[in-house]
Amino acid sequence: MTRHSAGAIAVAAFALLVAACQTGTVVLLPEKDGKDTAVVVKQRDGEVTLREPYAAATFSNTGPRVYQSSKDDVAAQFGRALDARPERPAEFTLYFVEGKDELTDESRQIVTTVYAEIAKRPVPDVLVVGHTDTVGSDQVNDPLSLRRAEIVRAGLIQSGIAPENVVAIGRGKRELAEKTDDGVANPRNRRVVIFVR
Repeated sequence: MTRHSAGAIAVAAFALLVAACQTGTVVLLPEKDGKDTAVVVKQRDGEVTLREPYAAATFSNTGPRVYQSSKDDVAAQFGRALDARPERPAEFTLYFVEGKDELTDESRQIVTTVYAEIAKRPVPDVLVVGHTDTVGSDQVNDPLSLRRAEIVRAGLIQSGIAPENVVAIGRGKRELAEKTDDGVANPRNRRVVIFVR
């Protein structure tokens, strides 16, 4: 699933949840990154597709009725529900020196950004996934990828994240960021990906 389609699905799901729980209104909200999204609003007597930010539909006896909402209208009608939304998931990638569990200099510089993102969440849920390149066997790469993930996890815990909120796993040379043949020392594959929810 692409990031674009995942965003559209999230908007659609939220809109339908609001429609079901609130007033029978669906409003397509703009994406934070400005990408285009769309949502199909279906009712027994018809369906409409909302494609523009703040395009809206209400349910009626003759099917969905389309109208143009606004940022102010959304804030007035759905402000409390929008304020209650959790932070959007975030993803960070840290890279490692070949064959080691040591971060590259560039990756060390973004660690504080990761901590800041986690700190914004009252109860963070963090998954740390370690990876390797294709140099070496699974017997070498599986423990190395887990060791990388565990080092990052330990750093997160040391920074104040509760241990029960951080899970570390290793994937070895499975799930390569850049597909390569076996035995290729690709720096983009030597990484830990941190998913913050």
